[in-house]
Amino acid sequence: MSTHALRTTAAVTALIALAGTSTACSSSDSGGEDSKTVTLVTHDSFAASKSVLKDFTDRTGYRVKVLRGGDAGAAVNQTVLNKGNPQGDVFFGVDNTLLSRPLDKGVFEPYEAEGLGKVPRELQLDRGKHRVTPVDSGEICVNYDRGYFEKRKLDPPESLADLAEPEYKDLLVTSNAATSSPGLGFLLATVDEYGDGWQGYWKKLKANGVEVVDGWEQAYNDRFSGSNGGKGKGDRPLVVSYASSPPAEVMGKKPLPAQAPTGIAEKTCFRQTEFAGLLAGARNSKGGKALLDFMLSKTFQEDLPLQMFVNPVRKDAELPELFTKYGVSVDDAATMAPSKIAEHREQWVKAWTSLVVK
Repeated sequence: MSTHALRTTAAVTALIALAGTSTACSSSDSGGEDSKTVTLVTHDSFAASKSVLKDFTDRTGYRVKVLRGGDAGAAVNQTVLNKGNPQGDVFFGVDNTLLSRPLDKGVFEPYEAEGLGKVPRELQLDRGKHRVTPVDSGEICVNYDRGYFEKRKLDPPESLADLAEPEYKDLLVTSNAATSSPGLGFLLATVDEYGDGWQGYWKKLKANGVEVVDGWEQAYNDRFSGSNGGKGKGDRPLVVSYASSPPAEVMGKKPLPAQAPTGIAEKTCFRQTEFAGLLAGARNSKGGKALLDFMLSKTFQEDLPLQMFVNPVRKDAELPELFTKYGVSVDDAATMAPSKIAEHREQWVKAWTSLVVK
């Protein structure tokens, strides 16, 4: 499950402070336009099979150099601060909750990647301008510990409304919306569901004993009873995590179980989409464009699920059996325009913090 952890600790309200912790180096390493190296700037949780990156080199002649720059929030902010003098050629890892900031700052050079026609229009959040290319998607959802509910003959919750019911008192743990990507996504799901009444909903959740911790890793690994194959050390059988957490729970298990030890409350989900873009001022823009094309190829797209536990965006990319057997396809997850998130995020997080944390 470590692929989730680093990308979900984005300090949403303190991006500037975090940026200085980036370890990525100068763009001077990436060479000139004719360089055979393409530099990919990304977050610490980026992963791709060596064989897949070798395939890119075999196809194009370019070698990929990966510069990891901390968690997603820090990496995005570092890229904004380096506008005009980028650390590399392509940036990967900005999601829809933070997308408006680099777009507004002119960080990316427009480029329409090959294969975009295979991506659903609803995931193309910069349609017409092509400053960023959708690469993967996934859902932030409430996960439940199957064993806990089976032992008590209690139905697990299905919806946000269920979580405020008395039978689920003191059962839910979530991560802080101000310091965690899944925490923020869960907050946005409630705003999408309840509109102006979202604060009233959170008052009910607080009265029903919701626990808030700093980050996803603490919530999932320390407080959730269903982690570690259903042997988690926590006492909370409900946690805000990902729709891909059940497949991650069974990966490597021999023999594979009939079902994952955790399940998904499908009416609690918020869709996250991650994007890549050609950095304005890239030294190797030709190689960067080739890399963006490759990131939408079936080869790269079908490598994503078991590398980063996310879904490919290409409609014709096949999912591995681990996902088809143990994962959940969430068709109606909540979504929100990046411009709306940008306009209200700070005030929503501030109000949420005053209401739930303080």
